[in-house]
Amino acid sequence: MSTTVMGGSFAILSPKVKRFNTSLGGRMSINFTRRRPNLDGGRVSNKVPARFMGDDRSFTPPLRTPPKRLYNFSTMPLSVSPLIRFGTSTWTYEGWQGQVYQRQYAKSTFARECLGEYCQYQYQGEPLFRTVGNDATFYRPPTANQLRRYLNQIPEDFEMCFKVWEEITIPSYAKQPRYGTRAGQPNPRFLDAKLFNDLVLTPYREAKFEPHTGPFLFEFQRHGMSVDEFCSRLDHFFLQLPRDFRYSVEIRNPTLLDFSYLQMLARHGVAHVYNHWSHMPPLAEQHTRIRGFTSVFTVLRLLTPLKMSYEAAKKRAEPDTKIVEELPQMRRETVQLVRQAVSEGRHAYVLVNNRAEGNAPLTVEGLVGMLRG
Repeated sequence: MSTTVMGGSFAILSPKVKRFNTSLGGRMSINFTRRRPNLDGGRVSNKVPARFMGDDRSFTPPLRTPPKRLYNFSTMPLSVSPLIRFGTSTWTYEGWQGQVYQRQYAKSTFARECLGEYCQYQYQGEPLFRTVGNDATFYRPPTANQLRRYLNQIPEDFEMCFKVWEEITIPSYAKQPRYGTRAGQPNPRFLDAKLFNDLVLTPYREAKFEPHTGPFLFEFQRHGMSVDEFCSRLDHFFLQLPRDFRYSVEIRNPTLLDFSYLQMLARHGVAHVYNHWSHMPPLAEQHTRIRGFTSVFTVLRLLTPLKMSYEAAKKRAEPDTKIVEELPQMRRETVQLVRQAVSEGRHAYVLVNNRAEGNAPLTVEGLVGMLRG
């Protein structure tokens, strides 16, 4: 069984229907198997794309207790749909003091103590942020004690999206001083599933952080692997991962955006991260090229203007206190993708960086305004 939207409400199709709408980029067929519990209790179809070649392995997310109130998706504004979570790439920007942060923090404790106030920030009387990215975990996995400190500051329904440790995601070390003698060398731990299970996932289990863990973000910088090699190695890696967490893949090589990449992600219920980044195509074009969503959730990361380096975008945005330039196409295509995802009963995570327009909270407010409109 699957869903479609007709006149603003959900229509349940027969179990034999094997097509879903990809209005930003044509249509395609995917077989559906095995029902997945809807994390927010809504009466929405929640089938999982399973293996294309008859294998019924599919993603099973961590179960959460459904809320007492069931949401009416046919009348609820998309901006407050429980399927949508807006947040920023991180939360520790001192330029947001006087905007997001009203309390006075000591410089030495700001990063450790401001998360709670971030979660309380409101826009038009409602909490704006229901998720946040954690970029620091790209450089080292969090400890269980770090995760427990987060638990003391975040509300019950809040989720964090953690970048995966770079030891897992870089095929070779860049020629940078921080890598020392490893600079320029192949990374023997690239896509090491045992390392990921033992050193990355273990702290989340020890801290009992699973209910607050959003999709893990596997960020792959530009590399020289072919589509076949990359997809083959990633396919083997995801086969070895537990299915009680959610995973997403962000690529920086536009040439990887093809149907074999879609098939590989869909086999494992892994989401493609639609990233608005320097050398990637626009968001809608990414959707067209991979021909549809690959999981029961989707992730969008709005990072920099297109065709602008990270360094130039960082300098342009400083001191991160205002919108320096709106990006109308980025906003429009973000809203289109979120609307389509929600119309199909998918969860949508949208993470915004200051480097995109200058001030991530104001960009999020603009996107919410467009959804309400």
